[in-house]
Amino acid sequence: MPVLLTRLGLITERITQEFWPTWTVLFFGLAPLIMGWQDFLPLELMLGYEVVSLMALLWTLYHGMRAMKWPRHAEAIARVDARLPGRPIAALNDVQAIGAGDKASEVIWNVHLVRMQQKTFDARAVEPDLCLASRDPFGIRYIAVLVIVLALLFGSIGRVGSVADAANSTDILATGPVWEGWIEPPSYTGKPTLYLADLTENRVQVAQGSFITLRIYGDVGAVSVSETVSGRTEGLVAETDLQQGFKVTQEGELSIVGTGGKTWKFLLRKDNAPTVELSRAIEADAKGEMSQLFFATDDYGVIAGTATIELNRATLQRPHGLAIDSDVRDAIVIDLPMPFSNDSTDFEELLIDDFSEHPWANMPVTMTLQVEDALGQVGSSEVKQITLPGRRFFLPVARAMIEQRRDILWAKANSLRVSQVLRAVSNLPDELFSDETTYLSLHHIIRRLENMEKTGLTDNVQAEVALALWELAVQLEDGSLVGARARLERAQERLEEAMRNGASNEEIAELMQELREATSDYMQMLAQNAEPNPNGMDQPDTNQDSNSISQDELQALMDRIQELMEEGRMAEAMELMEQLNELMENLRVTEGEGEPQTQGERSMEDLAETLRDQQDLTDEAFRDLQDQFNQGQQGRQQKEQQPAQQGQEGENYQPSQEQGQGDNLEDGLTGDSLQGSEDNGAPQSLTERQQALRNGLNQLRNRLPSLSGDVANNVEQSLERAEGAMDGAEDALRNENLAEAIDQQAEAMDALRDGLRLLSQALAENQMDETEEGQGVQMGNAEGSAEPERRDPLGRQLGNFGQFGSEKSVLQEDINRRAEDLLQELRNRSSDQKRPQIELDYLSRLLERF
Repeated sequence: MPVLLTRLGLITERITQEFWPTWTVLFFGLAPLIMGWQDFLPLELMLGYEVVSLMALLWTLYHGMRAMKWPRHAEAIARVDARLPGRPIAALNDVQAIGAGDKASEVIWNVHLVRMQQKTFDARAVEPDLCLASRDPFGIRYIAVLVIVLALLFGSIGRVGSVADAANSTDILATGPVWEGWIEPPSYTGKPTLYLADLTENRVQVAQGSFITLRIYGDVGAVSVSETVSGRTEGLVAETDLQQGFKVTQEGELSIVGTGGKTWKFLLRKDNAPTVELSRAIEADAKGEMSQLFFATDDYGVIAGTATIELNRATLQRPHGLAIDSDVRDAIVIDLPMPFSNDSTDFEELLIDDFSEHPWANMPVTMTLQVEDALGQVGSSEVKQITLPGRRFFLPVARAMIEQRRDILWAKANSLRVSQVLRAVSNLPDELFSDETTYLSLHHIIRRLENMEKTGLTDNVQAEVALALWELAVQLEDGSLVGARARLERAQERLEEAMRNGASNEEIAELMQELREATSDYMQMLAQNAEPNPNGMDQPDTNQDSNSISQDELQALMDRIQELMEEGRMAEAMELMEQLNELMENLRVTEGEGEPQTQGERSMEDLAETLRDQQDLTDEAFRDLQDQFNQGQQGRQQKEQQPAQQGQEGENYQPSQEQGQGDNLEDGLTGDSLQGSEDNGAPQSLTERQQALRNGLNQLRNRLPSLSGDVANNVEQSLERAEGAMDGAEDALRNENLAEAIDQQAEAMDALRDGLRLLSQALAENQMDETEEGQGVQMGNAEGSAEPERRDPLGRQLGNFGQFGSEKSVLQEDINRRAEDLLQELRNRSSDQKRPQIELDYLSRLLERF
């Protein structure tokens, strides 16, 4: 059987090698005929081309037949034998030349023949060599295949015989005129072109806008065309024109009068107008960003859509500055989002936009959605009466700024009234404004308005004042510690009122979320302003833990309050709420071991946490790799080695386990993502944990403090290199290539260590620059400025000038010690020859690298 298959392969090989020019010429000759070139090219040119193609075809066929040599059975055997080691088939046909007649020699010879015969059992069929690169270096055969494929796709095999018909033109004219026609539907329908001659029924249903093309061959006037589907009254062509084209705009008839003529009744396929509707009520977040879900359909697909928002003056209450007539303002028109996929016949999308700064924010408006199809038909939704979402301001003075901004945008005539109201607001600045910046901003706005009283408010000044009032209101609302404290108190009051009134679980969840956000904002403002005590009293000793509370403790306390309220245990919830109020009164942010951390210190701490997490993940990946090796061993060797290997792993990875003890993943940037996933369900896989580390590092890069100098650029490059290595490790883990993943993780840890060292150096240099630029700060005083107990995020004491690190860095000593331990362990394991060979090879690669 292998010899027979090999011989068939030889036949195929030689036919391909000798006759590839034949089918190449054949394809080039047939392609123009299939495409129908004979319909528009001169007949003489086409006939000449086909004659040349036929002659070339006969020559290549003759040349191939002469060169073709039918493979023999012996050639197939020789090809099979050549693939076997030692050519056993040929050896079986050999004759003993030396030692014939000697029994010992004959015994050896017979043993040799038996071995050769056994090797013949491994014979396999040899595949043919169909490569033609040496015979066709320019790839002409591929061009021929491409041409014939395109011709078959866009042409018709039936057109090949039309050349003979064109050559015998006398017979064509004698039999009468010939016509042909096509119906091409609009492209948006996705329907194919129809050939009129192929239609068997006289009733044809087409889409409106389809284009009909007719061609008439023969004597002029022998065939005429009449139609009532285009509705044309002007620009008509003669009924006897040899080529006509028109659009179908209405139902009617098309008739070809003459020999071989036909009549068709055209019916329009109904194309309904698109529809759109609002799927649910409009939603908005605390910042005023709105989201509106809508649903749209059409027979062939929606191509565009808009949302129109107009002021609802009928329901608008117009007190104060809204009492006068407003300036003319156009309606809001925004484009609707379309689906990314090509299918827009039936889809649901979300319209998201932010109109917080629009003059109509928080006013009653009407919203209407409109969608359009390719035919130009428009569908509209019902007019929806809504309140245009806008940002909500809780601080009274910020709300007053927004109200005056609304009035100034309502009408320029309100400028005098607005300036008077703002001046009245600024009468007692100490009570309303927490700093001079906000008061000076308001004073500048008032002067700007008063300067325009004589000339009138222009469009540019109106926009400038509106922007300034918006920024001032946002600054008062978000940038004030007093405002954050007020929002927290309001959230507490609302929650206490809900406890007394027996609110539902949905209301409780909403109020608790508001309390969490207000608490988080207040703590953030405390950290930024470094003013835990609003009354300006001295900071208590940071080492006293009686009045300190962390973010996690606050979160646990609020979760417990919500749980008690949902269970109906309002009395216990009220007691915890009183404890929360007392804690917030004496709130101090506790991070690290003492004083609030700077942004640089937090970045150092987060980066060190990322390095520790990456080391733990690498250790686990290496354990999994060893488990794979151990599972591959069989028999007694596996039973003897598994306990020893497991014992070694427990010893070898003890430093890593000790390092991981006590790590608080909830405090670090990357730890947040890991801890959150573990809390939500089952433990994460190595791939998911590596992805979480990479995402955390990306967030950390975006939150690095602003640094200057070449060292800062090196920090960014190191972290970028670490993120790239983490991405490579993630791909390797996803492909279950643990060896490659560990290599990439080692590179990521090296880059993280470099980034940690460079970031510490950059922070130290920046701090030294700030110290040198300070007024009256001398070198001697600077050397003593670092507090004895103050440490950086890595546990190092602050050195000269309060910089991060000292001459004997704890981090560097730990890295060197751990590196020596790891290298020694690698050497010990590589010397253990009982380990699997694949593990020994991997250990050798590690030792060569380090």
